[in-house]
Amino acid sequence: MKPTKSNNGIRAAKPTLKPRAKKKTAASEPDKLELASYSMVDRRFKDIYFKFYTETYHASAIDRKTKELIAIGASLTARCQGCLEGHIKKAIKLGATPEEIGETIAIAMGIGAAAVVDLTDIAARSLKMRLF
Repeated sequence: MKPTKSNNGIRAAKPTLKPRAKKKTAASEPDKLELASYSMVDRRFKDIYFKFYTETYHASAIDRKTKELIAIGASLTARCQGCLEGHIKKAIKLGATPEEIGETIAIAMGIGAAAVVDLTDIAARSLKMRLF
């Protein structure tokens, strides 16, 4: 997809139904449809979300590669596997080096570790407990 002024090269995911592969068993179940992402989100909210998402990737003070590196870190802390894979692919396509991606991951690891410390500090205060 070529970048245009309105889409900035970003293609919104479209919900689809995909048939599951048939199991190779004697008593195989009838084909089931596997629902695609956003299958439980009302169309109007999907539209609002996709408009917002697309807008965040338009040209701005932060270049696209940096935005993708930020998105990698955010995907890790949000534990969003699909997000992570998509943003790593986009970052590489935009010229991110393995070192930049690795450093982004290291920063997310640090934030994750700090979150554990923060939660345990809150629990310790609440429980009036000190282990060490």
